[in-house]
Amino acid sequence: MKNLLEVEIGEIWVEGEVSNLKKQGSGHWYFSLKDDGAQIQCAMFGARKREGSEALQDGAKVRVFAEASVYEARGQLQVIVLKAERAGLGDLQARFEALKRKLALEGLFDADRKKALPVFPRTIGIVTSETGAAIRDILNVLQRRAPWVQPVLFPVRVQGRGAENEIARAISQLSQPEKFGHPRCDVLIVGRGGGSLEDLWNFNEEIVARAIAACPIPVISAVGHEIDFTIADFVADLRAPTPSAAAELAVPDGAELQHRLEQIRRRVNRLTQERLARSRAMIDSLKRGALQRDGEKLIREPMMRLDTLRSRISRALKVSLDASSARLNEARANHRAQHPARVLERREDLLKALRDRLAKSGSDSLSRQEERLTNLRGMLRALGPDSAFQRGFSIALGPDGKIARSVEDLKPGDILRTKFADGETHSKVIES
Repeated sequence: MKNLLEVEIGEIWVEGEVSNLKKQGSGHWYFSLKDDGAQIQCAMFGARKREGSEALQDGAKVRVFAEASVYEARGQLQVIVLKAERAGLGDLQARFEALKRKLALEGLFDADRKKALPVFPRTIGIVTSETGAAIRDILNVLQRRAPWVQPVLFPVRVQGRGAENEIARAISQLSQPEKFGHPRCDVLIVGRGGGSLEDLWNFNEEIVARAIAACPIPVISAVGHEIDFTIADFVADLRAPTPSAAAELAVPDGAELQHRLEQIRRRVNRLTQERLARSRAMIDSLKRGALQRDGEKLIREPMMRLDTLRSRISRALKVSLDASSARLNEARANHRAQHPARVLERREDLLKALRDRLAKSGSDSLSRQEERLTNLRGMLRALGPDSAFQRGFSIALGPDGKIARSVEDLKPGDILRTKFADGETHSKVIES
């Protein structure tokens, strides 16, 4: 079979997406090429010296020039890659870049929204598989560095269809511990061990990224190895290259803290001993000096200063008390003046005065209006038509009801209405 493939098929071009790339220390690389319906194992010997080896990355879409062969030890079909070249991004890589651009535009990667880790956390939530190597590594580091910290494991699947929903739900529930009956955590570690791009893909899903972004608790992303990057790494408050590194970043080193405390204790003891020694030396010096000769003279002046200060304080206190008493009396007088009963009395007096002024003003105004009306009535009698009637005048009204002011306004046959002081008469025009 091997001879048949190598002779009949020989060298061919194969295009697909790189998966599960492994770089051995010998310099040989092994990976799979796949598409939607199939995959094939590939080997590249002396890869770094081969043309296009830099194009080989998990998730990258490449074209390789290779020899078809069979790996006899396993009876496995494979191709021996001679050179490679880029053929565009693979489907997973394209999805990764698209989601990365989308979330970056929304500001989910911005540094100013990332939360600082607490210096001394007491409870650490861990979202990972309960059977993987990641949880063992994390617990070992926590036990070694900070045995007082309480780890809380929320077991989830970290690989396979639907695992992203479990991861997002775990983060959401740990964000609301009282609601779901979980301990309140100071930090969350979300991650898993290494693997291929497909193995890590659940941490590239949008639902996980948004759950991390919405979490009020600081989140450390610890997915894969140092060379692996996921969307969760960009959204998290801190990215750790490995799960073990995440545990080291989450808690301080207990041994280092003890060492620092011991240094501080020794320094405090040294400073205390030095200060005590200086104080003893000062006391000894005083005993040998002035105190030994005449201690009474040394305290005379301080006693006089004390008496002077006592007198000044007494006077100042008396002045202060007098001023306070005066202010208190003034406040009492103001209080009495502002008592509601006094205020009501003043307002009643003011209201009565306003009422009297209003009544007097109204009376004066009525008197003036009455006098004016009397004058107008007299003028009306003197100048109005009734006064003319009293003097013997009369008014002739034409057939249209208007005053006949001229003979020319009338014609024979018109009926006239003549008004007198005591009534009116009707007449007919015979000639004009």
